Amino acid sequence: MLTHLTIHNFTLVDHLELELKPGMTVITGETGAGKSILLDALGQTLGDRAEAERVRTGASKADISASFDIRQIPPAREWLASHDLLQEENPQECLLRRVIGADGKSKAYINGQPATLQQLRTLGEILIDIHSQHEHQSLLVKDTHRRLVDEFAGQTELARQVRQAWREWQSRLEHYLHLRDNAAEVSARFQLLSYQANELEQLNLQPGELAKLESEQRSLANAEDILRGSQQLAAFCGDEEQGLSVNLHRALHILRNLPEKSAALSSAEDLLTSAQIQVEEAQHEIERHIDQFNLDPERLVQVEERLSAIYDLARKHRIHAEELPEFIAKLNAELEQLDSGDARLDQLAQQVEQAERSYRQVAEQLSAKRNKAGTSLAKQVNEQLKALAMDNAKFSVSLIPLDKPGAPGLEEVEFLISTNPGQAPRALAKVASGGELSRISLAIQVVTAQTSAIPTLVFDEVDVGIGGATGEVVGRLLRQLGDKGQVICVTHLAQVASQGHQHLQVIKTASKKTAESTLVELVGDAKVEEIARMLGGIKVTEQSLAHAREMLGST
Repeated sequence: MLTHLTIHNFTLVDHLELELKPGMTVITGETGAGKSILLDALGQTLGDRAEAERVRTGASKADISASFDIRQIPPAREWLASHDLLQEENPQECLLRRVIGADGKSKAYINGQPATLQQLRTLGEILIDIHSQHEHQSLLVKDTHRRLVDEFAGQTELARQVRQAWREWQSRLEHYLHLRDNAAEVSARFQLLSYQANELEQLNLQPGELAKLESEQRSLANAEDILRGSQQLAAFCGDEEQGLSVNLHRALHILRNLPEKSAALSSAEDLLTSAQIQVEEAQHEIERHIDQFNLDPERLVQVEERLSAIYDLARKHRIHAEELPEFIAKLNAELEQLDSGDARLDQLAQQVEQAERSYRQVAEQLSAKRNKAGTSLAKQVNEQLKALAMDNAKFSVSLIPLDKPGAPGLEEVEFLISTNPGQAPRALAKVASGGELSRISLAIQVVTAQTSAIPTLVFDEVDVGIGGATGEVVGRLLRQLGDKGQVICVTHLAQVASQGHQHLQVIKTASKKTAESTLVELVGDAKVEEIARMLGGIKVTEQSLAHAREMLGST
């Protein structure tokens, strides 16, 4: 429910802090006082279009914040959580804020984080429903009719299953049609991949072959230099006059003939002995390499031709040569999938049929529930219409089968009304009288209040065109709604205002330079005087005061 509203520099309001309570809150005031300012400001926090002229004259910006208690609104908490906008420190509260600049530009925030207007509107539809004498916006939308019937039937979960089944069916159908309608393209793709696979198969590239060929090519290409260097090494190690082995032998001879050796000289002798052994082993390895070395120009040609074939094919496919094995594996996998195209199409067709059967099964269940709920809803709404002095009105819920089933189900749900005997039922949007539409809206809201997911209902002068005994009935019905949630009502009828749990009065003050509207909460005698003013006009009499006390005493 709406708990707090803060308004800065909006139209005629300089600064206003307003605490709102559960139950029925009525807003009254003299004509022209600005009774709808509060609702206009609230509308800004719910994503209404911003206008520069709404900023108070002389101010640089208007700033409006609305706080909601969402403990009893699971859909709101779920929406906030899914968009990472839930307050961790206080997940039971939601704060909407709108800042409007004097240049007409605006910024929106949800729980202190920047948000889009669409996000404000989407969340606002979960938190609050606003009805005015001119718009009755939600009840003129068929989607609202369907939602109210589903909620009244207690089948919101079944409706969600229908939407999910629809999405699954359409997803499978889209995939099937894409493959079926692109058969020629698939065939051409198969032919291309077959040619490429055959070309790669002829290459017959073996695992690790590329690295081995590149190593062998480097050796063969530098064979003469390698042989020449190897021979020089062998000579350097084994030369009988100045070779490493001869010189190491001479050094060891000197050490061994010393009459006395220190620890350092003994260690040096050990190291030179080890070096002599390693030099001799190295010399043997070099000589073995020379003996086995084979200059093979023909093999070099073969290796380079093989490498050239591999590199050329890799360039053709615009990949590195070392990526060829992975490319071949992917190509073969796609070929295998394309080769089983007909079988795959048959399998997908069966999946589409199964998804459609699943959808129709849950959709038919929902249709039956809607039909039953529609009859009950119409009966209860008609009873309320009689109480609202619309004895000749006949409300009905029409379920019209769709030519093509959709995500909402197999039918379109629409509220129809006939306001005169013999008149055919018509859509609510075609009802000419604003007063009639107000009462119809109120009757529907009263009946659906117990099942509606929206906890706060706002009525902006829905009692226009209503008076006398009917106004008293409207007041009682609004209070009845307030007993089950929160109702905020702008009214000009004393019969309605007297039913409020909370009473707010709009007061407008004006000077030569400026005008300002404020809201004050009325209690006790102040409330009695306002009801008396509404009954008797500007001049409050003892008779009107007595009447006001009588009306308030009956609530």
